[in-house]
Amino acid sequence: MANTVGAEEKRALLDKCAEWLRWDRDASTRAEVESLAKREDWGELRKRFGSRIAFGTAGLRGKMTAGFACMNNLTVQQASQGMAMALLQMLPEKARSKGVIIGYDGRHNSRQFAAVATACFNHKGIPVHIFSQVCPTPFVPFAVRKMGASAGVMVTASHNPKDDNGYKVYWDTGCQIVSPIDATIAKFIDENLEPWDVAINRAMVSDPLDYIVKEYFDAVGRLSYFKEQNHAGRVKIAYTAMHGVGGLYMTRSFRAFDLPDYVPVVEQIYPHPDFPTVAFPNPEEGKGALKLAMQTADANGATLILATDPDADRLAVAEKQSSGQWRIFNGNEIGILLAHWVWTNFRERNPNIDPATCVMLNTAVSSRLLPAMCKKEGITHEETLTGFKWLGTVANKHMEAGKRFLFAYEEAIGFMVGEASLDKDGVRAAPVFAEMAQRLAAAAPSPAGVVAMQLDRIHQQYGYFASCNRYFFCYDPVLLERIFNKIRGDNMAFRKTIGRFQVQRVRDLTVGYDSAQPAPHKPLLPVSRGTQMITFFFENGIATLRGSGTEPKLKYYIELCGPYENKEAVNAELAELVQSVINECLEPEKNKLTPPQDDIPRSKL
Repeated sequence: MANTVGAEEKRALLDKCAEWLRWDRDASTRAEVESLAKREDWGELRKRFGSRIAFGTAGLRGKMTAGFACMNNLTVQQASQGMAMALLQMLPEKARSKGVIIGYDGRHNSRQFAAVATACFNHKGIPVHIFSQVCPTPFVPFAVRKMGASAGVMVTASHNPKDDNGYKVYWDTGCQIVSPIDATIAKFIDENLEPWDVAINRAMVSDPLDYIVKEYFDAVGRLSYFKEQNHAGRVKIAYTAMHGVGGLYMTRSFRAFDLPDYVPVVEQIYPHPDFPTVAFPNPEEGKGALKLAMQTADANGATLILATDPDADRLAVAEKQSSGQWRIFNGNEIGILLAHWVWTNFRERNPNIDPATCVMLNTAVSSRLLPAMCKKEGITHEETLTGFKWLGTVANKHMEAGKRFLFAYEEAIGFMVGEASLDKDGVRAAPVFAEMAQRLAAAAPSPAGVVAMQLDRIHQQYGYFASCNRYFFCYDPVLLERIFNKIRGDNMAFRKTIGRFQVQRVRDLTVGYDSAQPAPHKPLLPVSRGTQMITFFFENGIATLRGSGTEPKLKYYIELCGPYENKEAVNAELAELVQSVINECLEPEKNKLTPPQDDIPRSKL
């Protein structure tokens, strides 16, 4: 962005700088702003002061640096002030009596931001239960429900680059916030921007760590179906925490199932805020992110790799095949493997329970294989919008109606097993997957490839579903909107074909249109005008295009299905459809979209 700006914008930016310097009490960020103003670096000043960091259903997330558009002590204080005022309006008695749970990960400044939030809540008479050491994100929603708290805050940027941080909010249900709670908090933030004179009140602060660790792992242990046999498991497992918090707790999770100890990827097992061995600390990125884990597994004879992201709420899985090659399972594959495992064992032990009283969920961009399985088995299934804020909220709705929630997942390697808490959880999904692998290996001549063979059996039972989920980087929000508006066409005249594939239905959850619904074509799923999302339905498949809510990505999710015996033809059709969607809808060369570094779609191709 050019440093040349008009006189009026200069005055506005300098006014914002002056406001910052009046309010900011951090010497390092004050010095940053003073230096930028002195150098008249208008481009950088515009980035940092041209807008405020937005508070939404994902809370806050951004780069840690000075400025109202960034993550720093001042913007965290402003967010916490707004949240405190929202709690006192919406849940006053619970806020004052039960307080707020606060956790934080191992990133730079996470503990400091958690302390700032604590001081703000204390200032308004709200007790805080803050973990005394870094913890997985799943501990916070678990603790909110277990302790009956009014809300929870987790300071984390999940798998974002090392310079980012975030502020994730849970409400008293233990679910991530959804509208209109986010708008209410945002309103109170805007009304309380000037920082209060705050300090932590030790009489209003407690450490829930020991209590929650015990209760959480007791709950994890209850998910095991074969605890008596697990200790004799034949599958050797390597585990990486990706320089995150999972390594401090995964051993306890395995022991809750009485599983054999895993082989740690020692270079990545403990928290490190700089993520020194990975460019992107996201196990979803594939072989590049799992390189050290594969080396460790090969050196130690392990045939299964489990990986959690830095805040340990996501789980990635890779398995060595009989050929000696590693297969990385995508989120849909892990999801159906876990769903089938959970249902098979639950059903075997509860033969008299009506399957319709049991619930499984996945998101609109996840595989149709789960609803196919649920339909055949008689299980209640519901599709939600993307994100665990929706999966958790819908799961809670079914639980309050007296149904038994069993499992939910989203394709971005997020899994929620059982009712212990209502958010994705890699720490409790990992031992469930490990137990499944151990039982599959117990009935096989060799542990190599047993998970892949189980996936084949599931496809034979419920149908073959081939998927390709990938993305391009799109750093310009205006360009992103322009791309989607072109896809919509004039007056919502959506295309009738993509390549040679006939479009049978279109659903646009940005503008609120579904051609399958009677006029005025209002979709059944909630509309989110702040997020671009269009889905095309074909005779035997689906293609969804959406803008990420937390990263500068334009994502595509494409799936086709058919009989298992025709899987090669399905794979070939999928490859053709993927290329047609990219060429005709996304136009990456024309729109100057940047592909990911490892530009090989992780699919069944």
